[in-house]
Amino acid sequence: MTKKKTSKTSALHEQPGISEPDALNTDALHNIKKRRQNNPTAEALIEGILAQDISALSRAITLIESTNPAHSEKASTVIKGCLPHANNSIRIGITGVPGVGKSTFIETFGKHLIDEGKQIAVLAVDPSSGLSKGSILGDKTRMEDLVKTENAFIRPSPSGDSLGGVARKTRETIILCEAAGYDTIIIETVGVGQSEIAVHSMVDFFLLLKLAGAGDELQGIKRGIIEMADAIVINKADGENVKAAKAAKLEFNRALHLYPEKASGWSPKTAICSALKNEGISEIYDMILDYLDTVKANNFFEHNRNEQNTFWLKQTIEEQLKSRFYNQPQLEDELQKQIQLIKDGETTPFAAADYLLSLHSL
Repeated sequence: MTKKKTSKTSALHEQPGISEPDALNTDALHNIKKRRQNNPTAEALIEGILAQDISALSRAITLIESTNPAHSEKASTVIKGCLPHANNSIRIGITGVPGVGKSTFIETFGKHLIDEGKQIAVLAVDPSSGLSKGSILGDKTRMEDLVKTENAFIRPSPSGDSLGGVARKTRETIILCEAAGYDTIIIETVGVGQSEIAVHSMVDFFLLLKLAGAGDELQGIKRGIIEMADAIVINKADGENVKAAKAAKLEFNRALHLYPEKASGWSPKTAICSALKNEGISEIYDMILDYLDTVKANNFFEHNRNEQNTFWLKQTIEEQLKSRFYNQPQLEDELQKQIQLIKDGETTPFAAADYLLSLHSL
């Protein structure tokens, strides 16, 4: 038998590929590729969102999160089109230090809400990677059961460099989710920095998760995050932690009495739960319903929404003024000159700022 000659120039040989099976639906593949490449108009996105099309909602959120100036006008059109269909949800902010079990709590709490007939959207703000700028924690992987649920929508967003880790466009995202029919919006914070302040300014109910035996009881005597909370919940109250959780609940209850009465007329409550074992979750939901009954009866609910809108109006003005200032090409050289003058001791930061602001109209 004659041996087959092989090439001496290379040890690698390209083998014939597997031919495409006849059963493959090439028309379907073409339509999928076409949809992916298609750039829908703002009107098409609005129509899709109102029809509860998750794909349209996701694409619209990506659009408003974009830092590309070319996307701003289109995003603004989408938001304006959705606005008349928004403001019909309950917005719940959930915060707590890393490791307190926020994601587990939100998953268990979210499934309970869905069992109650609710449609929920979870806007989970992830810490950002300093290198890739992408999300680090990946909330969709940490809420693997909830993400598969039909009436739940989870949108993890990298926090970027925005205030306290809150995604820059979270407010607009809330509007889109409400227009898509989600009647309960849950916003999870990173749990560090000033994110709690920003989230507090965009929700109706603010829930603070705590751990027992982690020194958190001492935080009860400090102003700040505690006085913003409408409820303090001690999580992981299971097994040997139950006794410590009950003790922590008692300490926080005492601490809350030291704070002045809230404008809402609501007295903050404390509770314990085990999100892992689904214990105490229904009681927390009942607490939130009691709160809503209170603030809607005394008109604080509407008043608070109006105050929040005013706050975000001013925040948006400040953000746009800052953006316009730094996006002026002719300003860059002048800015560098003033920085050098400051280094040389020939001017002060305050004088330099006044000079730069006087050069160009905003």
